[in-house]
This record gives sequence, structure tokens and C-alpha cells, in this order.
Amino acid sequence: MTYVVTESCIKCKYMDCVEVCPVDCFYEGDNMLVIHPDECIDCGVCEPECPAEAILPDTDQVATKWAELNRDYATKWPNITRKKDAPADADEFKGVEGKFDKFFSDKPGEGT
Repeated sequence: MTYVVTESCIKCKYMDCVEVCPVDCFYEGDNMLVIHPDECIDCGVCEPECPAEAILPDTDQVATKWAELNRDYATKWPNITRKKDAPADADEFKGVEGKFDKFFSDKPGEGT
């Protein structure tokens, strides 16, 4: 089992998860984070830290379709090891449905 970041992260990108990750397996895109599944040690400390509830175990039915996206973009985006400020409008996008089709960006973030 590993953990994956789902659609709920898009445009929220709170990064509380980055702060608690003991192995630095998060990668930063322009408007979301992903977890590298080969680096995740399945500790689960990130899951309860996410205000958007965007992190799920890959055994969760919702997470299944996000596992490949996490794997793919973790090899393209820069590693992030320090929490940054969430976007100013993050709370406005919390809980919004259909964010992948409307807002997903494949551009990399800045990393750390």
C-alpha cells in the first residue's frame, strides 16, 4: 500500500502533508502535489494533516485512478521538502467537484 494525492488537492495545495513526511516523497506541480509511490513508506502521517482530505491510501476505490497520475508526475515535477504557504484562494476551491477537468496543470512547481 502507498498513499496518493487526489483531485481535492488541485488549486488548494495546502502542503501541511509536506511538513510531516519523514521521507520527502512529495513532488510539486503548479497547482497540486503528488506522492512518489516508490518512495512512500506507507506511514500514513500525511493523510490526517491534509485540510482538503486529498490524500488517500491507494487501496481506496477513489484513489485507484489517481495512483498512475501520482507515479507519472512524481518523475516530472520537483521534489518538495518544506511547507510553503497555500495559495491565497485555496479555501475557495476546497470541496469543489470536477477540479481535474477544470483546473489541472501539468506544469511543474518550484520545489525546494
